Amino acid sequence: MRTPGNDAELAAGFLVGEGMVRDPSEIVAIRHLGPAAGNELQVDLHPSVDFDATRLDRHFYTTSSCGVCGKTSLEAIETQGAPAIPLEGFTVETRLIHNLPDLARGAQPVFTQTGGLHAAALFDENGNLLDVREDVGRHNGLDKLIGRQFLDAALPLHRRILLVSGRASFELLQKAVMAGIPVVAAIGAPSSLAVELANRAHITLLGFVRQNQFNIYSAPWRIVS
Repeated sequence: MRTPGNDAELAAGFLVGEGMVRDPSEIVAIRHLGPAAGNELQVDLHPSVDFDATRLDRHFYTTSSCGVCGKTSLEAIETQGAPAIPLEGFTVETRLIHNLPDLARGAQPVFTQTGGLHAAALFDENGNLLDVREDVGRHNGLDKLIGRQFLDAALPLHRRILLVSGRASFELLQKAVMAGIPVVAAIGAPSSLAVELANRAHITLLGFVRQNQFNIYSAPWRIVS
């Protein structure tokens, strides 16, 4: 279900996306339980965290290309305490958007070798690549990326651009909302539910970002020529 590596980031990012933690101080430790436990990872939360395991309940299916899918309630996202994304003060030039795929591809060594991994890449407003994570599951790749930023106390990511290598699903937009990312660009198409969530959260959602063109599905005011 995952590409090995960056496991602590994966766990932290997943908890952020589910609204379970909001500050790095709420995670006391993340550790592997040893060879006998296989792939198990233990996250120790601060006693002040009101952890309700039932909030993680979902109807889901799992595939190697998708990770964990489900949670299609827009209302549920709005009650998770996501940081409000500012409506003003952040714009991105069209020419920078055109450069994102090539910049991300140059930082994907495993994809270059195998052609079989998804990627999530983070850029600043000037189009500089800040970080990238690869994983066989695209949700995992974004969890790893957000988890690293969370552990570095960099959230919310109000002046950042996210590029995802495949389509923009509702689940990926959910994670972007919880991380406070104002611009999400996808190489592929967005789902209709992802567009609806982007509109509600005032995220600028771009699709088919390739061959020097893209579509804008929401919050178009952030894209300037």
